[in-house]
Amino acid sequence: MPTAFRLGLTGGIGSGKSTVARLLVAHGATLVDADAIARAATAPGGAAMPAIAECFGPTLVTRDGALDRDAMRTLAFNDPAVRHRLEAIVHPLVGAEALRQAEAAQTPCVVFDIPLLAESRYWRQRLHRILVVDCTPDTQIRRVMARNGLAREVVEKIIQAQASRLTRLACADAVLWNDADTPQPLQTEVAGLATSFGLSLLPE
Repeated sequence: MPTAFRLGLTGGIGSGKSTVARLLVAHGATLVDADAIARAATAPGGAAMPAIAECFGPTLVTRDGALDRDAMRTLAFNDPAVRHRLEAIVHPLVGAEALRQAEAAQTPCVVFDIPLLAESRYWRQRLHRILVVDCTPDTQIRRVMARNGLAREVVEKIIQAQASRLTRLACADAVLWNDADTPQPLQTEVAGLATSFGLSLLPE
């Protein structure tokens, strides 16, 4: 089988990136989910856990041997150096597993769902194109508040901790605008993009 088309997919929180990923899978793409790989690597017995325990100590490891995500999130939020140390452990493992999954794919298109794609120089040369899902910051905030029950100021801090909207757009080969409150416009846009990636139309 010819080498699959490798599409990098990213977007800020609340942009609808995960929905786009699901739609592309429904069109016949294979999904490589970087977040899911990272969660597996930091779960009990995960490949990243020995190095995490050695680097950060037992206070950031739960009783069952997983990363204490809440404690790490609080620590990393207040100290960027902590986040960089964690990423230095986890990201190489995620990259290797993502490429392994892509090589095993039997579909014409592999979608790499990578939240930190815009911040990373690792992925650009490994992908054929990058698709950014975009919407206004107000829409992001409203969606995440409704979905997660978070206060506005908490959502704003999360957005500020991510790559800026301009940084994401600067790395894009294509931008999918997703600011509507109904799913139909997004479904139509994804259907149009899917054919250019060698995927089929959604079944009726």
